[in-house]
Amino acid sequence: MPLQTLIDGALGDTPSNQPVWIALSGGLDSCLLLTLAVQAAYRSPRSIYALHVNHGLQPAAIDFEQHCRKLCGCLGVPLFIEQVQVEQGGQGIEAAAREARYKAFARRVRAGESLWLAQHADDQAETLLLAALRGSGVRGLSGMPARREWQGRTVERPLLDCPRSVLEEQAQALEVEWIEDPTNADTAFDRNFLRRRVMPVLVSRWPKAPHLLAQSARLSSEADSLLDELAALDLHGVGDTPHCLQIKPLRELSEPRQRLLVRYACQRLGLSTPPLARLQTLLAQLNVRQDAQMKIEWPGAEARCWQGGLFLQAPVIEPPIDWQCEWDGRAGLMTPVGRVEQSLRPSDEAFGDLLTLTLRRGGEALTVTGRGRRDVKRLLQEAAVPPWQRPQQLLAWHDGTLVAVLGIATAPGWWQTDHTASAS
Repeated sequence: MPLQTLIDGALGDTPSNQPVWIALSGGLDSCLLLTLAVQAAYRSPRSIYALHVNHGLQPAAIDFEQHCRKLCGCLGVPLFIEQVQVEQGGQGIEAAAREARYKAFARRVRAGESLWLAQHADDQAETLLLAALRGSGVRGLSGMPARREWQGRTVERPLLDCPRSVLEEQAQALEVEWIEDPTNADTAFDRNFLRRRVMPVLVSRWPKAPHLLAQSARLSSEADSLLDELAALDLHGVGDTPHCLQIKPLRELSEPRQRLLVRYACQRLGLSTPPLARLQTLLAQLNVRQDAQMKIEWPGAEARCWQGGLFLQAPVIEPPIDWQCEWDGRAGLMTPVGRVEQSLRPSDEAFGDLLTLTLRRGGEALTVTGRGRRDVKRLLQEAAVPPWQRPQQLLAWHDGTLVAVLGIATAPGWWQTDHTASAS
């Protein structure tokens, strides 16, 4: 299919009342994509905007920005420049730059709008090889999706099935000008090493290597979708709550399906998935101990067992035990253990005093309507609050008297309303 026809179809599939943003680096791929998108907009009228992210990582960055300004001026396209700071932290420079770039995308592109990226089949082949060399599973081998929903925005890669050689021919035919990135020759970067040293050797032996590797990525993506469907069925069989998997039916699954289900549940919760070694340790622990002291950690998440459930969650941060603050009884207050989702008021509507919120410290007791005096510890046990969450329990006091264990129980003359359901 001719490239222009491909882009015409892709643009025609976007909402007519929303702009399409082109991530414009100044290189061949994005310059050609912007040019084709502008031509397509004559046939399927859309607002086309260009977005250039200046990472400031090399002296040539200013040349790229100036070239983008020149191209957009010739095409009559509004150009938006995002200057970013790339902070490596514990990750490589490529990953850090990508993170900064996506933050810039999120700042500029609004929810409901489309963002087009210019990766092509050769990029997809490199992505698959990098994933394979990291020992990735099916999801990693799926490479980059042609289309995905991201934070309320639609991210598309219309050129993903096109080899770079075809893009070069089209760019030359249209007399599109671009700038070559000097860092593309630096084989210290893994992707550049594959592009410069490995892919030419593969292509010399298998001329269709980029196309075939990209095809493998598409097939892996299809298999990954099928595995998600299987994991969703298994999740239903272990309680249908990703944050708490029932251990008994989980153990009845084969080990590969156990691993798949834990990873799927983490993804549903927005948690990082456990590395294979941590996952193997976790599943082995399910066969030998299931008490509340079991804890398996990995970056950004942890797993605990209690009362026959495997709990997957963000790491528990121990709050300051002496924390307290004044509270007007309304939902929405932010605390060290999260947002208060309850409101609390006395039966006396004229009440105007402030309450005091504290965390549980141990030994507290509450006089509960119709039940008499009850230890807070016992109330939390009866409410099936996991042991590691009990130190984070919020207590409400009035004039030194405990009047509510938030979300659990209240004293006579007080009314507590949970706003979690209405907020969702």
